[in-house]
Amino acid sequence: MSVAIELPLIDPTLVVVPWHDDVVDHIGYDLRSPYVETFWLNVFGPTATWLLRRMVTGLDEYPGGYELDLEQTAGALGLVFTPGASNPFARSVQRTVMFGGAQPVAGGLAVRRRLPPVSARHLSRMPPYLRAAHQAWRRAPGAAEREQADRARILGEAMVRAGDPDDAIERQLLGLGVPPITAVSIARQLATTGA
Repeated sequence: MSVAIELPLIDPTLVVVPWHDDVVDHIGYDLRSPYVETFWLNVFGPTATWLLRRMVTGLDEYPGGYELDLEQTAGALGLVFTPGASNPFARSVQRTVMFGGAQPVAGGLAVRRRLPPVSARHLSRMPPYLRAAHQAWRRAPGAAEREQADRARILGEAMVRAGDPDDAIERQLLGLGVPPITAVSIARQLATTGA
């Protein structure tokens, strides 16, 4: 069960900065992608999804961060900004945090530029046709294998950065449930490239 996080939006602006996550940034989906619109929309709701899209578009122009005018943004989304935490706009901001699209940081909000694949927990709450659409998307030729190899590569690269010896990476990947052929391939690639 998630805990409601109240962000008392008292000031007329909110500082928005990028949320860097090496794993999700590599395997995730752009906030403006069809995947997010099709599957994450059901989780965040329409207003929070559009809010995240607007914040990410702002990060395209100001990659280090920027001040978001809350009244202007609320108005663009068909809402009214009033200071506080219990109004429709503030609840939309809170949904971005509650479902992992953003997180509070000192002085503002860190926003993901990419979202991970929807979790099984969220999928289980979706209408049957969306669950079926997600299954079909996952069954696309090679999609699951590519996703699995990408995740294994990211894990392997993290192990190399952490200083793990080359001969331990394959064993650790296997221990994490990576299929043997993928673990061997990734370990060999990392050993030769030194990535």
